[in-house]
Amino acid sequence: MADTAETITKTVEQTKAAAKVQAEQIKAQAETVQAAGVKAVREGMEKTTASLNELAAHSKSNLDALTASATAAQKGAEALSAQALSYGKTSWENSVAAAQSMAQARSIQELIELQTNFAKSAMETHLSEVTKMTETLTASVKDSFKPINERVTATVEKFQAAR
Repeated sequence: MADTAETITKTVEQTKAAAKVQAEQIKAQAETVQAAGVKAVREGMEKTTASLNELAAHSKSNLDALTASATAAQKGAEALSAQALSYGKTSWENSVAAAQSMAQARSIQELIELQTNFAKSAMETHLSEVTKMTETLTASVKDSFKPINERVTATVEKFQAAR
């Protein structure tokens, strides 16, 4: 019986030691899994934060481009308005001067010549002003779309780089 008790005691001690080793192995595996999980969560958070910062910077650049575009469009509208006002004033002054000149004509022949010269001059001035305004409008549209085109190009390049 003493041998049986000793055998049981040894078996219990061996089982206890094996259980202790196994518990330490499980604890080590759990710590490894936990550390890997913490590392993965940390890396994921860092990547997410970096992506959000990049998105915020990209959005700010887009907003800056829209602001620059609106500013360029406003300057173009101001330039066109100034040109139209100047042309209107000059045209009015020329019309008044022509009317005064025609009122002082001494003959029908002279009146027709004055009227013909005025009409020719008015048409040439009008065409010249339309050309200037078209050039101003074209430049304004080009300047207005330039910042937006640059942002679209940057976005396309970013998407192509991400592929």
